[in-house]
Amino acid sequence: MDYRSTGFWFDSIADTEGGFAPRPGLTADVEADVAIVGAGLTGLWTAYYLLRSDPALRVVLLEKEVAGFGASGRNGGWCSALFPWSATKLEARYGFDAAVAQRRAMIDTVHEVGRVTDVEGIDCDYRRGGTVTFARSRPQLDAARAEFAESERFGVDRVALWGTATVRERFGVPDAVAATYTPDCARVHPGKLVRGLARVVEEAGATIAEGTEVLSWRDGVVQTRSGGAERTVRAGVVVNATEGYGSQVPQVGRRILPLYSLMIATEPLSEETWDRIGIAHGQTFTDFRNLIVYGQRTADDRFAFGGRGARYHLGSAVHPAYDRSQTVRDHLVRTLFDLFPDAAGARITHHWGGPLGVPRDWHAGVGLDAARKEAWAGGYVGDGLSTTNLAGRTLADLIAGRATALTGLPWVGHRSRPWEPEPLRFAGANAGLLAMEGADLEESLTGRASLIARALGPLIGH
Repeated sequence: MDYRSTGFWFDSIADTEGGFAPRPGLTADVEADVAIVGAGLTGLWTAYYLLRSDPALRVVLLEKEVAGFGASGRNGGWCSALFPWSATKLEARYGFDAAVAQRRAMIDTVHEVGRVTDVEGIDCDYRRGGTVTFARSRPQLDAARAEFAESERFGVDRVALWGTATVRERFGVPDAVAATYTPDCARVHPGKLVRGLARVVEEAGATIAEGTEVLSWRDGVVQTRSGGAERTVRAGVVVNATEGYGSQVPQVGRRILPLYSLMIATEPLSEETWDRIGIAHGQTFTDFRNLIVYGQRTADDRFAFGGRGARYHLGSAVHPAYDRSQTVRDHLVRTLFDLFPDAAGARITHHWGGPLGVPRDWHAGVGLDAARKEAWAGGYVGDGLSTTNLAGRTLADLIAGRATALTGLPWVGHRSRPWEPEPLRFAGANAGLLAMEGADLEESLTGRASLIARALGPLIGH
């Protein structure tokens, strides 16, 4: 397979990665202390912290394609403090102190990723420039004010609320009436991050078996297929690090829903154009619409811009044909140029996407079932680039049997109930996406917060 086709991130580093020639797959049965299913960021961060704690551990990562092939190598490049549940929702479930602890852990994680990439020499264009979220209508202004008020109440997140004059002076978003800004986000090149971390983990002693498909696992025994032959891995603990692709494995199945998010990249823009746009290196950006969009200025001065809107496929199907949609591509182009008119007409050089993992309650979780010799992490709902690091540190503590501040966080041990069987799952997931499109249209027409979003928001985590 030509892994350049997975998107801009892999395409831009293919010449430095030897064409992504796969590492050897399993050629014999293996015994390990920890077997990790999936060599994306969850699996790699888990292996990294396990081996930093105990270099003698036998750690094997099992990957059907190549390290970083899934969402870890395709995402928007936000190393953010975002968590799928807001502080207010966490408080309602777990209490104020627990919500504060989860928020503080997420903020600390942004810095931890930067620390590790610096120490380990992973050049992934990490630059902590924060996130600007534009408000472009009255309902979006109300959302900005609510975000600021929430940050003030919990006292952890640093959120500034900028008024109309400030925003229009700094940015080329002509209809912006306000914006929030938080410094707790870094721009990264996710392809460089995940491939660099794979190298570091391998050098630390882990085995990464690529081209090795996991068929199933139970009680520490993993059945795999590599090179046409089936192999067995016996381990003290099996870590499920499959995220959206877990829907294809019977041990996960309806516990996760693979929801596609797609992206575009422009050609590099001139410095003069960027001066008019106002997005600095290291800054990420979005707005307060219901149907999420996200973007960054890449190190080589492109826009990398993405969003939701691709439909869910019946039976939780995952297929390379779903990585691109002309309809979504056109929507992203219109949205980007509407947001930043100074970029209008820029050539689109790449279009790509992939599935992210969505649990039924849109609540990420991490945990260990010692009796079943199984650990898990995931359900990041698109906020995984940094949350995977927190997951890896937490799993390393859980597997080692250490009681730490991380193992006491509220997301530890959380497991969502399964999604409904088909066709209810198909109808509900796609109704939620259509609702958010309708909600944005409703708000633009009425100037009020959407009733559609309020009614159907729980289907998409609102």
